[in-house]
Amino acid sequence: MNAIKKGGIFFPALLCTLLWGSAFPAVKTGYELFQIGDNAYSKLFFAGWRFMLAGAAVLAFSAVCGRGLTFPRRSLWKGILLLGFVQTTLQYVFFYIGLSHTTGVKGSVITAMSTFLAVGASHFLFPDDRLTRAKTMGCAVGFAGVLLITLSSVDALGGGFSLTGEGFMLLSTAASGAGAVISKFVAKGESPMMITGWQLLFGGAVLLLMGTLGGGHFDRVTPGAIALLGYLIFLSAAAFSIWTWLLKKFPVGKVTVYNFLVPVFGTLMSGVILNETVFTARNMLSLLLVCTGIVLVNRSKEPKNTAR
Repeated sequence: MNAIKKGGIFFPALLCTLLWGSAFPAVKTGYELFQIGDNAYSKLFFAGWRFMLAGAAVLAFSAVCGRGLTFPRRSLWKGILLLGFVQTTLQYVFFYIGLSHTTGVKGSVITAMSTFLAVGASHFLFPDDRLTRAKTMGCAVGFAGVLLITLSSVDALGGGFSLTGEGFMLLSTAASGAGAVISKFVAKGESPMMITGWQLLFGGAVLLLMGTLGGGHFDRVTPGAIALLGYLIFLSAAAFSIWTWLLKKFPVGKVTVYNFLVPVFGTLMSGVILNETVFTARNMLSLLLVCTGIVLVNRSKEPKNTAR
């Protein structure tokens, strides 16, 4: 039974990171199709529609498969609203604005740091998720793989530091790591789809409201743009639902280490879509390092439960 539990992480987590990796080229394509310029509020407007409709889609799917629309218990609302504000609103406000004021290389490297934050916080918050030598080494090896694929030149990380660029990306990363820990608490004993649907709906609505109040809008709406938005809605709904289920069932550290695959998949898929060379020795070595790090973390021995 324990072996089945361990094996249950790999394919769902792989699917999540693959979907999130595809979001990088998809969002950039969306900016072009909707003719979104440098207006930060229009980007929040775009993000708001994406996540709010993703939440609605999760709740609708859950209602069709279950016994109608499920509302959280009164005691759960505070945790769900906090999760939606941190994991969706805060993370993507800082992400969408920060990425506009820094390079993709810096953004990818900084984003990968959310794994360290989640693993470190879990060490202090969850008795069954302590740091071990293998887990620490796995995080280091995985991060080395992320650095390898993103450092395309010796000057890739140059250019200084700005609050609205690298600073906002760091805040986005902190929100992502905090969201993983909050999700572990909120989803305990609850339906992952119900938690995901309401937190995305709330977080997306706040993003949409912020974008609308700031004058955000779409300059052009075409069938292709709507189709792309539909894909982003699908990937957000599917990935967040599966991720919430994983965080409910498994230790945070063993799940969040898969986040190292997001910038790897993002880089590879961006290369394919932009007709760039992808299957290079650098990229393959990077993927090997990331996979090795994931294996090290998931093979680390969990501490034995002791009676208090």
